[in-house]
Amino acid sequence: MKPGSSRRWSLLSEERRELRELLERLEVRSWRQGVLTVVCLALAWSFSYLPAHADLPEQGRHALFILLFAAGLWVTEAVASYGVALLVVGLEILLLGDMGRRADWDRFLAPWASPLLWLFLGGFVLGQAASKTGLDRWMARRVLMISGTTPARALLGLMVVGFVLSMFMSNTAAAAMLMAIAMPIAAARPNGDPSRRALLLGVAVATNLGGMATLIGSPPNAIAAGAVGGEGEIDFARWLLIGLPPALALFLVSYTLLRTWYPAQDGAAAPLPTFANLDVSERLPAWRQIIVMVVFTLTVILWMTGTWHGVPTPVVSFVPICLFAATGILRAADVRSLQWDVLLLLFGGLALGVAVTETGLASWMVARLPVQGLAPVALSLVMAYTTSILSNFMSNTAAATILVPVGVALAPGFEPLAAVSIALAASTGMCLPISTPPNAIAFSAGGLEGKDFMRIGLVLAFLCPALAVGWGALVLG
Repeated sequence: MKPGSSRRWSLLSEERRELRELLERLEVRSWRQGVLTVVCLALAWSFSYLPAHADLPEQGRHALFILLFAAGLWVTEAVASYGVALLVVGLEILLLGDMGRRADWDRFLAPWASPLLWLFLGGFVLGQAASKTGLDRWMARRVLMISGTTPARALLGLMVVGFVLSMFMSNTAAAAMLMAIAMPIAAARPNGDPSRRALLLGVAVATNLGGMATLIGSPPNAIAAGAVGGEGEIDFARWLLIGLPPALALFLVSYTLLRTWYPAQDGAAAPLPTFANLDVSERLPAWRQIIVMVVFTLTVILWMTGTWHGVPTPVVSFVPICLFAATGILRAADVRSLQWDVLLLLFGGLALGVAVTETGLASWMVARLPVQGLAPVALSLVMAYTTSILSNFMSNTAAATILVPVGVALAPGFEPLAAVSIALAASTGMCLPISTPPNAIAFSAGGLEGKDFMRIGLVLAFLCPALAVGWGALVLG
């Protein structure tokens, strides 16, 4: 055999071996997913149709089955989150809708046209434009040049940028972008320097907390707003008043703890280019970045002043959508890469809330919970702590989807307080490396252990529900 043929045969054999290993892994994963799905289906069916639930109407039993089945799939991750959301809608149409009357079953499709989804779409478009034009990276470098690269200042700069970016864009995208900046700074510190951990943890914590501050910052916020009457009840400006103060308080606590727990050793700070050393093209933003900044500022101002100009908050979302399309900043490929899976997950969450409420399931569940006689503030506190615990082990959107309708039913007359407390608490489930995407990104960078996330996560999980309920009671009355 010729040497060239031997080499090609060796490469072909290696490729076949890798393909076989991949197929084996996929087969195991598919088998595992199938078993988990069947188990979740069997358990949900068995519990939902027990004779002990005879006092629950048939429609309520169907809704209970859908709720439990979806919760099981979300917890086990047997099916992708957005797939579970679509399954929820399909089961609602099949089991709860009158197939002969379109006006009956299409109420489960109505959430796809919810103003909240358009509000989130506007936020995603802003984030995509900032990412594509490099505006997010440009802003991050400027902030770090101002704050400096000593460990304490670099930590503060990274956390501030992460917090602000995740108020308006995906916390996953914000964490991934900032981690690329944080890792060289951390690598410049001496081996074993605790401040290296602080820098990586700071990015994860800040991007998790930033989503609490705005209505578009995190999907649980939209679930809560939808449960208490849509954007007319809690608009962008009102949520900013509700969510920003607790988020800022937790941000300051996190920064202080990270500086205290992971003090820097003596050593040179990581070098970054100074503003004076940059050429003109690096000092000033490009024209596309300027357009994004102008549109971003205009959109946020319109969102915050809706009560003055009268334009509904979701309608304002068409400003960035139309302007970025007209200027060519976003093209068809960019639109296809938006986070449609998150919008589908929100769609399913809102539809599940409709089923739980309209079938009487929420009232039935409330009557059986051992919380009768508790004050609305105490009920909100219990639900918030429950949410914080659950969101460590499942998607925070899924946790909010399940618990917000129950919390709203538990606290008649205080629905906004219960819903908002649950949504804010969902953002602090970060005790594990896999609790949130920013946690996973930070953990994958290396140098962090599970106990690092557990320590800061437990503190935030303890403080957030109390802060959310206390501040919410003060603002919402």
